[in-house]
Amino acid sequence: MLTPEEQREIEQEAASYPERRAASIDALRIVQRRRGWVSDEALADVAELLGMSPAELESVATFYNLIFRKPVGRHVILICDSVSCWIMGYTKVRDHLKARLGINFGETTSDGRFTLLPIVCLGACDRAPVMMVDEDTHLDLTPARIDAILERYE
Repeated sequence: MLTPEEQREIEQEAASYPERRAASIDALRIVQRRRGWVSDEALADVAELLGMSPAELESVATFYNLIFRKPVGRHVILICDSVSCWIMGYTKVRDHLKARLGINFGETTSDGRFTLLPIVCLGACDRAPVMMVDEDTHLDLTPARIDAILERYE
């Protein structure tokens, strides 16, 4: 069940569109921001609120790779796997992250601290390799820089 705050915020977003269903991504992001991910139950509630079927909203949620449909860690690491990042050392950075965290893509550390996900492009090709942790972009990655960056996130 959506909280009154979630409902109010979604209604506010929906009011700015000519058609309620156009607010579907914003609505999913509202739920995710408050809960960390979008459960099946929350998705069904959002769909009902926007006048959509759960299947329609599910297709939106699964199209956008930044809507999380299963629980994630306290911090989500998105590592860019674009051509530019590959050329500039993606493989070394990826392997270091996986080894340091002890997880593969799509997994969460046993302490619930980090989830590691690939992403097609973070738009910082001139500073590759690149990753984001939550909303923070980290550029010119090396294994040593990664270790220092991860220490900032509890």
